[in-house]
Amino acid sequence: MAIPFAYNLRNLIVRKTTTIMTALGIALTVAVLLAILALVNGLKATLSVSSDPLHVLVMRKGSDSELVSLFTRTQFQDLKFKPGIATGRDGQPLASMEVISIIVLSSVDNPNGDNLTVRGLSPAGIEMRRNVHLVKGRWFQQGQREVVVGKMVADRFPAAQIGQKLTFGRGAWEIVGVMDAGGGTQNSEIWGDLFQVSSDLQRVDTVSSCLVSATDPVSAKALVDNLNADQRLDVSAMLEKDYYDQQTASAQPIETVGIMVAIIMAVGSSFAAMNTMYAAVARRSREIGTLRVLGFSRGSILLSFLLEAALLSALGGLLGCLLALPLNGVTTAIGNSGFAETAFAFRVTPKVMLIGMAFAVVLGSLGGLFPARMASRKQILTALREG
Repeated sequence: MAIPFAYNLRNLIVRKTTTIMTALGIALTVAVLLAILALVNGLKATLSVSSDPLHVLVMRKGSDSELVSLFTRTQFQDLKFKPGIATGRDGQPLASMEVISIIVLSSVDNPNGDNLTVRGLSPAGIEMRRNVHLVKGRWFQQGQREVVVGKMVADRFPAAQIGQKLTFGRGAWEIVGVMDAGGGTQNSEIWGDLFQVSSDLQRVDTVSSCLVSATDPVSAKALVDNLNADQRLDVSAMLEKDYYDQQTASAQPIETVGIMVAIIMAVGSSFAAMNTMYAAVARRSREIGTLRVLGFSRGSILLSFLLEAALLSALGGLLGCLLALPLNGVTTAIGNSGFAETAFAFRVTPKVMLIGMAFAVVLGSLGGLFPARMASRKQILTALREG
């Protein structure tokens, strides 16, 4: 015979001060965990929408990022007619030489300046990135010192507004448009004409990388194998998706440290739940004895106190979710392997909150296990006498 659920609920309400204090301790632990998970989830979501399964990124052999790669124009001429490369609207292969550099610009959050990626690319590079579209202004003109900034760059940097000028390379560049990449990393970049940017950076003969678009996923993988096996080109090719997956490594230290902090806090919260349940057992000895007299088994009492601990921790988990919820959509930035910053938004999704709730229930159940076991083992006469 099971003890009614209302019994546990009533006890939590009667001990409302202790219940709230213990739940708040669990809530803070859950909130820390959710904040870390929302950060990593937001970064992964940004990187996942930045790539296209048909895109192949080509860099110098041994390079792990575009910034440190050197790719010659001769190599580009040799590879752009490889089999499997799609053609653009102009009938030419969808292959784009691109040059990457870093500039420092003062932001709202950091007056000392943050690193931003400047990307020089050809019209084919814009055409290939189907997730990118203009939201304000116009695209830059070829041969002109004009740039288009990502949406998050415009939001975070006061100097990155249409009509203003950025100084890098050999002169000032006018901002003529704002682009939106639908949450992709391109929102954190500044784009300009390939030949003008490379000329200003004195990189006429070499660029950073080449992006090509394959006709289908099978051709994309075959193209990667073909390029990596071509000893004459001596390049390193990978699917763009794989490249961005590697960039998530920048969040790994934060995720590791955050989870360690959450685990340390979880130990403290578990002991708090344990103390609360021990106190409940001590105060309710007569009730436990009465329950045994009424015919409730030791197993029913054990399950009842475990359920009470789980309810207490579930309340803490719910409060933790409410504490973390305001982070959803908050924009932040993190340095990537290319030394520039990638802006993204925290994502507190239902899955993240479900993980937080499960974490809280497990935490409280572990804390309530020993008090529940002690309650179930009380002898009837001893329990009534203690009461």
